Amino acid sequence: MNQHLKSIAVFLFAILIIPTAFAVTLQEAKSQGLIGEQRDGFVGFVATSVPADVTELVRQVNEERRQRYQKIAQENGISVDQVQALAYQQAVDATQSGHYLQNASGAWVRK
Repeated sequence: MNQHLKSIAVFLFAILIIPTAFAVTLQEAKSQGLIGEQRDGFVGFVATSVPADVTELVRQVNEERRQRYQKIAQENGISVDQVQALAYQQAVDATQSGHYLQNASGAWVRK
């Protein structure tokens, strides 16, 4: 991986672990099996029913990621899809054992 992509990867890793000011944190919701990392670089619902604060957490995290992905793509002359793919790979590496990820077919699997 060239230096440019390494820099992007480091930045993406940082935004995947952004702390939040919600009643439940991103990591807590992941630990509870409510949410997981989607293949598109966003957070998605694993559980069919989640508390309102988790729904709002997912909305905010995904909006922050969407904005950052667009900015990274523009700054580096690459597509948003490429940024999202890199973000997903970073998420796979950063995901703790027992937390959920989407597999290639879109099914939720525990790491």
